[in-house]
Amino acid sequence: MPKLKTKKALAKRIKITKNGKALRRKAGKSHLLSCKSRKRKRSLRKQGEIAAVDIKMVRKALPYSF
Repeated sequence: MPKLKTKKALAKRIKITKNGKALRRKAGKSHLLSCKSRKRKRSLRKQGEIAAVDIKMVRKALPYSF
């Protein structure tokens, strides 16, 4: 059976933790920050976890990381 290719675009955007969770960057932190509250910008700094419905797609796209 041939080797599986990793989707490099997704590999650059997602970090896999030791426990097998996939972390992503939250959207909405790149521009138009003056109208957003401090609290909102602070919460956007944190990493978000990938939803359970999408984890199957991530496992296929990153075959050797889990």
